[in-house]
Amino acid sequence: MECTHSCSALTPIRGPSQFRIITPPRQLKIPGSRKAWGRKRVVVCNKTPSFNENNSNGTFPTSKNLFMQEAIGAEHGEAFEAYRPNGPLKVDVDFLNDRMRESGLQRIRYAMKPDEAFGLIFSWDNVVADTRTLRIDAWNQLASEEAGKTIPKDGETQRWVLSAGAEYVLCKILCWGEAGKEVERLKMRLSEIFYEELLELQAPMEGLKEWLEALYTAGVPCAVASSLDRYNLLAALQRMGLQKYFQAIVSDEDGMESIAQRFLSAAVKLDRPPSKCVVFEDDPRGITAAHNCTMMAVALIGSHPALFQQNTNEKIITTEHEA
Repeated sequence: MECTHSCSALTPIRGPSQFRIITPPRQLKIPGSRKAWGRKRVVVCNKTPSFNENNSNGTFPTSKNLFMQEAIGAEHGEAFEAYRPNGPLKVDVDFLNDRMRESGLQRIRYAMKPDEAFGLIFSWDNVVADTRTLRIDAWNQLASEEAGKTIPKDGETQRWVLSAGAEYVLCKILCWGEAGKEVERLKMRLSEIFYEELLELQAPMEGLKEWLEALYTAGVPCAVASSLDRYNLLAALQRMGLQKYFQAIVSDEDGMESIAQRFLSAAVKLDRPPSKCVVFEDDPRGITAAHNCTMMAVALIGSHPALFQQNTNEKIITTEHEA
């Protein structure tokens, strides 16, 4: 893959074990919050275990959002909301764009090296890793373990299996039962199978590593956003040899409530205003979330080719999973 950007120096990158709670950029000041917040830091992500930490029972942690359909978010520009003693504090997208604008020496640096002014956010699912295949394999194995159960091969069912929440698929699409203990058992087993498949994942999407290497050389900071838990996400990045390319990660432990919040959290961690970020996504919901955040978006045609072809506002890239 060719990169036409001019090369520029890259700031030192932290290793996977150094991802910790971070504070927003110094210029990101909350209006009217001096008395209430004092000298306390604004915490963007929750405290999470380091890469080498396991659960006490020796098993991998799992994400409760793995097989759930997330909200798009930021439909009206809202970003984050926090509760304070004197009332809720709301930070919207326009506020982040205004307060995170480059200034002073930073503006001069970006004038000399314009590539570094942008931040790139990569969705984990089907952009960094082929989770589409993992999900389908997990559903097929679950069906094989349950006597008399099958997954229809028609395109409509496959789309629901890939995009809808596990409980909805089990109860409404496959009709394997009603909500209750049995469905909870199936959901738990589905997650277990998925993580077993994830442990075998060794290679990223075709062409991704070359593209990340070009961005690394050009000094463009990158983040990866995922609903996976932190441990499994970092472990997968290490197996694929991609950990050095990402200056920030957003995982399940960050507690984001929507796709848009995940993207905005990545922008804050990269110290780039949302309007200076580019999202790489294969899901139309993710593209909508990026646009709601005033971010640019690159759409990869994969599981939803028909939906993307109806839009002309995205740069379209074809992947091997066209249907």
